[in-house]
Amino acid sequence: MAEQLKSKLIGVNMHSVLIVDDDGTARYGMRRALEESYKIFEAESAAGARRILAAENPDLLLLDIEMPEETGLDFLRALKEGADTRPVVMITAYGSEKIAVEAMKSGAYDYLPKPFEVDELRLVVEKALEHADLAEENERLKRQLIAEGQFGSMIGASKPMRGLFELADRVAQADVTVLIQGESGTGKELLALEIHRRSNRATKPFVALNCAALPEHLIESELFGYEKGAFTGATAHKRGKFELAHLGTLFLDEVGDMSLATQAKLLRVLETRKVERLGATSSRDVDVRILSATNKDLPAEIARQNFREDLYFRLWVVLLRLPALREHREDIPLLVQEFCRMLGEKHRRPALAVSREAMERLMAAEWRGNVRELKNVLESAAVMSRNDILTSEDFPSDFLRSLPGLHRGSGESGGASFLAIDDYREAKRQFEIAYVKAKLREHGGNITRTAAAMGIHRQSLQEKLRELGIQAEKE
Repeated sequence: MAEQLKSKLIGVNMHSVLIVDDDGTARYGMRRALEESYKIFEAESAAGARRILAAENPDLLLLDIEMPEETGLDFLRALKEGADTRPVVMITAYGSEKIAVEAMKSGAYDYLPKPFEVDELRLVVEKALEHADLAEENERLKRQLIAEGQFGSMIGASKPMRGLFELADRVAQADVTVLIQGESGTGKELLALEIHRRSNRATKPFVALNCAALPEHLIESELFGYEKGAFTGATAHKRGKFELAHLGTLFLDEVGDMSLATQAKLLRVLETRKVERLGATSSRDVDVRILSATNKDLPAEIARQNFREDLYFRLWVVLLRLPALREHREDIPLLVQEFCRMLGEKHRRPALAVSREAMERLMAAEWRGNVRELKNVLESAAVMSRNDILTSEDFPSDFLRSLPGLHRGSGESGGASFLAIDDYREAKRQFEIAYVKAKLREHGGNITRTAAAMGIHRQSLQEKLRELGIQAEKE
């Protein structure tokens, strides 16, 4: 009966442990200590361990360092180079603390020096498996958040944004160079920061430099640093962004604004992984992952000879394109809800919300400044409004004037300004007529596509057409 129960536990929820040691007596001792709680596999060499890993996929490895043919340390390094994430506990000989530290640097979870107590072995295995379970749960939650439309502090449940988040999540672990393309205000730095947080460099520095915000003569000193006396005013040595980001991530925002001279020096650093401070006579090794971003069409800049083609291909191993807000308007209500929550906390206000009429205005806007502009408009409204429900009257006047159709009448050819109509309900009706007609024209009279672009259901648009007396005609 006990054996049947144990068999059921192994098949349902029992963790498995692979013991890799060329000493049969040592394997026997570890197996006896653990077999009541775990399913045990054994191998006497790295080659045998690989066969068991492929066939049984154990949850944890107990790996002896001293083995013939291939040492445990070499085997560990091969596992981690292959992106194997399962925990490995190294078994070391007495006095091998230096090798144990090297194993920890190579990716081992922990180590046990021989001889060790049975209870010590059990505790280390238990902690290692708890750590692995927690990491797996964190990954599951991350995948769930992406499916629900969240990537770190970025939000977007639309198909373009969910696709972007899924790709960025995969790229984060790959430690490759990434180029992020998107208009100003779309969240390029937020995306880069979350990629860093999900990478194997997450515990190391994330250093950002906006290449468009600095004069040309300062960019090189910011990137590469300088020695004392390198130029007038250099009264002390300074580490550049590359050195500050060593072992971590360097984010180059608006990289398309670099001069050709600086581009050449950046390319050299990417090729040699060495950086030389201004005024220095020797170079320094740097290990940095590069994430860059631009709002420019770099292939067009290459054609104009404003950007180096060889640098472009160095930066573009993976391209992530952030869509403009107008390309995923269906995310606006979700963004508005989150920004209202944040602004309420920031300004110590009760939970803020947006009226239905105000939301229609927000959905109609062009958003040339993208998500950043949306947040600024809402913050202005939150500051100016005395109510917890924000209306269009709370929005900045410049924003209202920029709305499509507000300067025109209800007809195709013009008329009185909506803002000149005294009666609010009539002004709103005239705006809705102009807006809906414009959207229908954009989508050839197709109600389904028009509704999707407006961020409403097809049935809601049909009801609105009947209410406003608009006849949808396909072109």
